[in-house]
Amino acid sequence: MTDESSRLSTFLDEAYRAEERLTSGDLQRRAIAEDLPATLLTKIDALPEGEYLQDEAEEALRA
Repeated sequence: MTDESSRLSTFLDEAYRAEERLTSGDLQRRAIAEDLPATLLTKIDALPEGEYLQDEAEEALRA
């Protein structure tokens, strides 16, 4: 697992800790607050609008 992949997994685990679904906007705000690297921010910014379960978000971000 690469450092970026590991960072993404950790970010998603923490973001979804108390939430079942998050919107793309929620994920963007959390990513900015966590000061994620630009490459990950770009991927998160590219998520289509909508709500995501954790596994859906992870699948979309790894594509």
